Amino acid sequence: MTRRNSTNLLLLAAAASLVLACAGCKKAEEGAPPAPAATTTKPAAPVKPPVQAQTSSALPVASISPTLDFTGRKDPFKPFIQPKVEKPAAGRGSLTTSGSLPIQGYTVEQFRVSGIIAGFKENKALIVDPAGKGYVVKAGMKIGNNNGVITKVTPSYLEVAERSRDDVTGKMTRRTVKLTLPKKN
Repeated sequence: MTRRNSTNLLLLAAAASLVLACAGCKKAEEGAPPAPAATTTKPAAPVKPPVQAQTSSALPVASISPTLDFTGRKDPFKPFIQPKVEKPAAGRGSLTTSGSLPIQGYTVEQFRVSGIIAGFKENKALIVDPAGKGYVVKAGMKIGNNNGVITKVTPSYLEVAERSRDDVTGKMTRRTVKLTLPKKN
């Protein structure tokens, strides 16, 4: 019996919603008012200004400044840690000049080859400068104070090509220096 009552209740609710929907439709179906007669025309009434001026709390567009001022703020792209700038040491006459690497501060003949690493793709060499500092070099790197470039690294020697300008004639001279690996005793 409860199932029958719930079914009747659902049917009653559906019927009530249908009646309400139809009652709302009748207002839209009413006829439109008749069109005014075109025979008489009245002159247009003058438009009166509003009684009270309208005010707004919004700022006018022209008063807003188009540029932003960031003078008191930190730069978000500036690094926190500043790199340490090394000053050139006084008294080292034979070492680096400004803008060159330490390996370019000596003549090529002053370097000593202490080992050569033979690799699959390329060979590398360990050279030591007169101050005792070691460098691992490969073909194509710059070395020496006469614009020397390492052209070849073999299992037994290192070849450096230097180009320099002759002071007297002004011609470019090219010289090849061979640094050999000392033989074991």
